[in-house]
Amino acid sequence: MTLGYNEKLVLLKLGELKRTDVEKLVKATGLEQVAVMRAILTLQSQGLVKLKERREKVVKLTDIGKKYAEIGLPEVRALKLLKERKKIRLDDLREVLTEDEIKPIIGVLRREGWVKVEKTSEGLVLEITEKGEKAGKRAIDEILERLAEKGHLSLEEVEKVIPVKELKRRKIAQEDEIVERTVEITEKGLELVKGGIELKKEVTVLTPELITTGKWREVEFKPFNIKAPVKKIYPGKKQPYRVFLDKIRRRLIEMGFIEMTVDSLIETQFWNFDALFQPQNHPAREWTDTYQLKHPEKGQLPEKELVEKVKTAHEKGLAGSRGWGYVWSPERAMLLMPRAHATALSARQLAKGVQIPGKYFTIQRVFRPDVLDRTHLIEFNQIDGFVVGEDLTFRHLLGILKRFAIEIAGAKKVKFFPDYYPFTEPSVQLSAYHPELGWVEFGGAGVFREEMTEALGIKEPVIAWGIGIDRLAMFKLGIDDIRYLFSYDLRWLREAKLIW
Repeated sequence: MTLGYNEKLVLLKLGELKRTDVEKLVKATGLEQVAVMRAILTLQSQGLVKLKERREKVVKLTDIGKKYAEIGLPEVRALKLLKERKKIRLDDLREVLTEDEIKPIIGVLRREGWVKVEKTSEGLVLEITEKGEKAGKRAIDEILERLAEKGHLSLEEVEKVIPVKELKRRKIAQEDEIVERTVEITEKGLELVKGGIELKKEVTVLTPELITTGKWREVEFKPFNIKAPVKKIYPGKKQPYRVFLDKIRRRLIEMGFIEMTVDSLIETQFWNFDALFQPQNHPAREWTDTYQLKHPEKGQLPEKELVEKVKTAHEKGLAGSRGWGYVWSPERAMLLMPRAHATALSARQLAKGVQIPGKYFTIQRVFRPDVLDRTHLIEFNQIDGFVVGEDLTFRHLLGILKRFAIEIAGAKKVKFFPDYYPFTEPSVQLSAYHPELGWVEFGGAGVFREEMTEALGIKEPVIAWGIGIDRLAMFKLGIDDIRYLFSYDLRWLREAKLIW
């Protein structure tokens, strides 16, 4: 049986103590706690010692609780002043309370039945009641004293006196967990100690000097147990969601897609709506559905020829359409806004010119007013893309969307529903099944309307999609709350699974 210096030292001390806790063993050996624990685990794996752990939920004072244990709870200090003076103004409480403590104190004193409150020309006046005069030590005062004296109490012990949630609500105490570790030597370990253990310092590094002098023959080298459990190390790594976005980008480029990029998060309504054949009186353009920039308020429109084509499409129609039949306003189109959807980049790219056939995509930050919950954000990422070609059909689009959901997002089930968007016809909504959330909508798609594409100079069919990539990430990272993608929770950041 091969034992290192630390294991031998720990075993010898346990031979004397027979059974003890880890803290005492640390003192007895003079080793670091990590070294002692590692030695214990090695000895346990060889049947020489037994390690037992007992975990207990306890209640401990917070910093605020420790302060109150010294000077008294705010209501206790206020009551003491009231007992001395019987009747005081609210401002008099500043002698014994801080500004933050004064605000809730009237409610506490009233709830306890210790005071009567009267409004006067000089402000609120507090008068002690008979109950206040007779008031003594309460459950909360008793627990505060006991926690201050002992350091911690078991959860059950506290609950018998006062609900822990009340202490947590007042930020006086918090729940914690303590671990007690005891270790004892086994019969096998005792036999080894009685047989005699030679405690000799070991060499952990083979130096050039040991080799050249030949002293390596005289020393004992420390054996290394590569199977011994060690402390977890959390090396630096990319944020999990950032990794996901980079993988998506690389996968699309490998599939032959060209990335569309832009430097700004701000768009004119022209690119965000008008170029997409979305009418200027559409409700999605109002403040309830999109954000608008206060300053600067307006931006520049593109070249006149393109603006005229978009105007014509809206007012009179293109490609056999009658348009929307209203007077199009260039002033409205110049208004600036945080980008509401990444489809604005698709319009820019089509107007700039594309390869035919061609495949394009972009991953962009977008902004929409919404109610924050486990599946909605007001600032999120969207992956937008389109394919342009002579023979493309709606079925090609469904195939691309299904491949996205299954191969990239890891969804097991996919559903398509008919939908409506001002700039696509036909249109479809893509939903995928999440094991915790059920069916989740995460994409809209369709064939770009000819009124839109012809105004931008494109004659061929264009199939396009916009997908909430944050929801895709929920599937891949195995989370059920979209807010976790931007979480500061170190535990999740450290232990989030790697993808692909």
